[in-house]
Amino acid sequence: MKILHVITRSDLGGAQSVVINLSNYMCNDHEIIVAAGENGPMWAELDLKIKKVKIKEIVRPISVLNDFIALYKLRKLYNDINPDIIHLHSSKIGVLGRLVFPKKKIVYSVHGFDSIRLAYRKFLPLERLLKNQCKAIVLASNYDKQNIINERIKDNLFIVHNGVETSKHETDLFIEGTEKYNKIILCIARISPQKRFKSYIEIAKLLPQYAFVWIGAEKKYTNLPENVICLESLPNAKKYIKLADVFVLPTNYEGIPITIIDALSFGKPVIASNVGGISEIVINNQNGYVVDNEEAVFAEKIKYILENDNVLQKFSKKSLEIFNENLSIQKMVYKYTQIYQM
Repeated sequence: MKILHVITRSDLGGAQSVVINLSNYMCNDHEIIVAAGENGPMWAELDLKIKKVKIKEIVRPISVLNDFIALYKLRKLYNDINPDIIHLHSSKIGVLGRLVFPKKKIVYSVHGFDSIRLAYRKFLPLERLLKNQCKAIVLASNYDKQNIINERIKDNLFIVHNGVETSKHETDLFIEGTEKYNKIILCIARISPQKRFKSYIEIAKLLPQYAFVWIGAEKKYTNLPENVICLESLPNAKKYIKLADVFVLPTNYEGIPITIIDALSFGKPVIASNVGGISEIVINNQNGYVVDNEEAVFAEKIKYILENDNVLQKFSKKSLEIFNENLSIQKMVYKYTQIYQM
C-alpha cells in the first residue's frame, strides 16, 4: 500500500509519536509519505525510507490565507502521489483533509477527543459536519468513543489503542542532580495549560526526599525546589524512563497518553490524573493509581509505592503485562491495517 500520513504539527507530542511509530514500523513493507507543517523535531525521528513533505501553511490557528494555500498544496500532493490510504492525525488536519481528499481513502485518528470536546470546542460543529467524509474515525479509548457518540458522531467509529515499540534498555544513562536521591519520579510532557506542571512542583515539595524529573520543557526554568530537575525536550526522551522508580502525569485532559504507554513498556508503576482513557490502562491497586488532581493525593500514592517494595514489584510486573497484552506496536499496526483494508 501507498500510505500518506498528514498531521498538523511536527513537534514531539502524542499524535506525532503515533505517526512516527506507524510509519517507521510499516515502511519496510509499504510506501510511506508523511506530510506536516513546521520544521520540528518529528522529521528527524522518521526512517530514511519515508518520504517527507513539509507544507509550511499547515498551522494550528485558523488562517484563511494559510488554510486556502494548504488545501491547494494538499490536493496537489494527492494528485502527484495518488495514495491508497490517507491517514489524518489531529483535529485541524482532520478538517482540511476531509475537505480535500476522497472520503473512501480517509482514516481519521482523533488522538484524544477531549482536546476538541473541552479545549477546542469551536471545532465541534465542523466535526459533526464532516463526520461522514471519511471511511473511519479512530479513537484511542472507550472513553473517547462514548464521548464522541454523545456529541452525535456515531458512524464508522473504531477503537485502536496506541502502541509503542518494546523499549530498548540502554546503559550509561544519567540525569544530573538525581545522584543525591535514591528514588526518582519522572514525567515526560510538554509544559502547557493541559499539563499540570505547577502541580508537579507542589507534589515534589511534599516529598523532598525524592528526585522529581520533568522532561519536555520549552525553556529553562529557574527558582525550582532543590529536588525538581526540569529538562528541555530530549531526543528519544522515553529512554530515561528506565531510570525512574515511578512515572507520574498530572494533567487536565487526555486520551491515552503515549508517555504512559512508554512507562508501561518499561514496567513502571504509574500515578496519573483520573481523566480521559487513562483508567483503561492504569488500574487502581494493580499497576498504579488514577487520582483526582490533588497534590496531597499524588504524594500519598507515590510514597506508598516507594516505601513498600512488594507493592512496587507487583505494580511493575502488572504494568509490563498490560503493555504486552494490549499496547505493543504490533497490535496497533495490525488493527490499523485491518481498517486500511476495509
